[in-house]
Amino acid sequence: MLTRRRVLTTAAAALAAPLAPHRLWAASTLTLGTTRIDTLSDGNLVLPGDFILGGMPQEEMQAIVEKYGLPTDQLTPPCNVTLLRDGTNTVLFDVGAGPDFQPSAGELAEALVALELTPEDVTHVLFTHGHPDHLWGLLDDFDEPVFANAEHMIGQAEFDYWTNPDTVTTIGEARTTFAVGAARRLGVVAETVRLLADGEEPLPGIAARLTPGHTPGHLAFEIAGPDPVMVLGDCIGNHHVGFERPEWPSGSDQDKDLAAATRVALLDQLTAGKYAIIGYHLPGGGIGRAEKADTGYRFVEDA
Repeated sequence: MLTRRRVLTTAAAALAAPLAPHRLWAASTLTLGTTRIDTLSDGNLVLPGDFILGGMPQEEMQAIVEKYGLPTDQLTPPCNVTLLRDGTNTVLFDVGAGPDFQPSAGELAEALVALELTPEDVTHVLFTHGHPDHLWGLLDDFDEPVFANAEHMIGQAEFDYWTNPDTVTTIGEARTTFAVGAARRLGVVAETVRLLADGEEPLPGIAARLTPGHTPGHLAFEIAGPDPVMVLGDCIGNHHVGFERPEWPSGSDQDKDLAAATRVALLDQLTAGKYAIIGYHLPGGGIGRAEKADTGYRFVEDA
């Protein structure tokens, strides 16, 4: 249920200038002509530091993380679900964690209420990948799709990976539940889900971009316009080492070397093309830009 504090915060934010990025308790907003993009909070994760930072050069990693005022034993990255409305379509990029992953996550329903939306209003759901914090909000308590009126879309390679019976035995013990949970949820929509290829347009003006490594078939989504936007998912998974040293392997990635190569190439593209970016685990609602820095890049939040 929406608390009084959150209702008041939402009401105050609604008085802000309509063309400037502004904050709700649950969202940040970006406008592209007649298209409005909100990032809705699904809460946050609570992760052991090694899940992201493991395997990196420890002394240099420690200096970077300290610069950002973060601990190394536990990290609590935010979860930003992207919502696009163009007057015709109401599109979610990922659906959050739902109630079964971590108690600190699964708050997307509250965020939708804050924007006076219901699950029935959503026309399309585009999945970046099949990890729990992106996929497990797909089903309700009766194993029916939460967004019952929506067309669901995911990358062909990603769908094939999570629905392959061999995945549960090859993914590694720490991620076994990821595989079981993804297979169960995707199985419910298997006959109706639309499977996307790299470069395909799920909707006019939105293109799927294969960005593998974090998962085998991870997709980012490029939203066309004079100022293009890239919805990153987890192909750049944090605002500190992921930007400053994108070439480093991260413990959160399933194929660490491939994910690092993806980050390096993608950050070059994003800075050269002056993209706005939306990151699922980036701070301040996740909307900002990548800029080149002395030893790598930095994430700059939209003011």
